[in-house]
Amino acid sequence: MASQEVGNEEPRIASTGSPPASQAEPEVINNSVYQPIGELQNHLKEKLQAFGAVQILSGAIILVLGVFLGSLRNIFHFFSVFFFIFYTAYPLWGPIFFIVSGSLSVVTGRKPTRALVQNTFGMNIASATVALVGFVFLSINLAVNKQSFKNCEASQSQDLCIYVGIFSNGLMSVMLILTLLELCISISVSAMWCVESSRNSTEVISTPSNSV
Repeated sequence: MASQEVGNEEPRIASTGSPPASQAEPEVINNSVYQPIGELQNHLKEKLQAFGAVQILSGAIILVLGVFLGSLRNIFHFFSVFFFIFYTAYPLWGPIFFIVSGSLSVVTGRKPTRALVQNTFGMNIASATVALVGFVFLSINLAVNKQSFKNCEASQSQDLCIYVGIFSNGLMSVMLILTLLELCISISVSAMWCVESSRNSTEVISTPSNSV
């Protein structure tokens, strides 16, 4: 009788000591699949919306300045050398990248999904490249304007040439500052994605080993 009771107790201990495999698997799935999106929504939500709003605002200002710059070029076509940046069309296609990337950042901050995260990361890399190209174009335009001031002395309307050059330099300087701001924001958002994705991938790799 004693041997039968001991034999009955051993299966009970074995059954209570080892949890069923069906209970352990959902924990691994929750940690590895759904947790990164939740952490992204809680940790980066406010930053993404703030960065996205600044990107949209800066892109809109650059676009307005570009349209105004094109109008000035048509009025003062004799001094078109001061509006070199307009021939590159950067004030038109550059802000489009900034507005699109900012809009994606705001939407991703509100309702983060894997598709939006990937699209936002790609658009911010593209925006950083566009901002770098625009910075080069604007720097060249400012250098050309500096040399063009010397040619104003030989112009028939010297005062008008100087005023147009000063006004052009002011617009270029504002666009240059906004372009640098866009470059910094795009690099910051891309760096955040890289850090967050690497941290989440490390957690996903370590979670199954801990659960086992």
